[in-house]
Parts: sequence; structure tokens; C-alpha cells
Amino acid sequence: MTYWDPIPTVRALVGEPHPLWRGDLVRHDWSGPAPDGWQKRDWRNVPGPFYTAGTDNCLTGRQCAPRHVAYEDEYRTEFVYRQPVRAYGVHELTCAAECDPFGGYGGDGDLHWTPELVGDWWRERGRAREWAARVGWGAWATSEHEGLRDVAEGARTYLAHLDRGLRDYLRGYVFWLAEGRPAAPGERLPELDA
Repeated sequence: MTYWDPIPTVRALVGEPHPLWRGDLVRHDWSGPAPDGWQKRDWRNVPGPFYTAGTDNCLTGRQCAPRHVAYEDEYRTEFVYRQPVRAYGVHELTCAAECDPFGGYGGDGDLHWTPELVGDWWRERGRAREWAARVGWGAWATSEHEGLRDVAEGARTYLAHLDRGLRDYLRGYVFWLAEGRPAAPGERLPELDA
């Protein structure tokens, strides 16, 4: 998979009407650090430019970005389980970020991730997989509360992404981090260890 850099799309939105809203302007450049910082990011965030650290727990992120955002199960704060690979995904993520009262989203992950750190995250993905399976198929999956069922649904979509799609994305992302450019068609991508 060839990596697509979402940061120019994020920066182009600042001060413009948000494509998913009617007239409201994007207030913030979401390519910068999260207010709580990189070090306090949720461990469930997948490698890539976007992450969360200290979001609210109002269950708003998946209303904007169900293909990119899930909720952790203790405080129901948000995390990025899938990085955007086209402009519409950036629109969804910036919508989620703009709706978060704490502004707990960051987009400077490229300054922190290294090929080695991505490899470490991938090797330890079993922790995320176990969490997602427990939450996605646990009691919340059949709860009477719609918000809890959505937490479970987010965990299941995260689990599916861990099992299908994330590996190829990360191979392209590692190439991007190492080479400073996307791989050309047919160019060999780095492997990820088990």
C-alpha cells in the first residue's frame, strides 16, 4: 500500500468551512500536538500522524468518524484506530477533533514515530487485540444503552482493522518514515516482524 500524507489536507482546512458541516469554519490546525502531549496518548492509538491524548467522554467521536475513532472502555475517551488514507477520512477525523471539548487530538505523530517504534507497536498488538475482543464481544455488545453498544461496535471495528488492513498500512507508513516519501508503485515495502 502506498502511503498517503494527510497533513496537507488537514492544514488546508484551517479557517475554511468544514466539508461535513454547513458553514462552520475549522478553528484549529489539527496537525500539531495534542494539548496533553504525545507522551500521554492512549496506547490503543494506531501508529500514524493522528492520535488522541485526554479527550472527553461524551461519545461524540464516532458520530463524526466511525471508520477512524473508537472509545476505550474505562472512561470512554476516544482514540484513533484507523488513520485516514484519503481526504474524506481527514474530514471525519477533524470533525471528531473539533467536536471534542478538550481538543484532545494531535496530528504530529510523524515527529514521534520511528520505524523501530512502529515495529514495537506491531509486535505488541496482541494487547490491543485482546482488549478489543473483550470489549467488542462482551456484555456491552448487547447492552440496552445505545452508547455502550457503540463502544462495543468500535472495539469490533478496531479488531477487524488489526486483523485486516493495518499491517499493509503500517508497511507503507514505515517506508514513509524511513524514506520521507511514499513508495513508488512496485517498490518493495519493509516487512513487519510477526
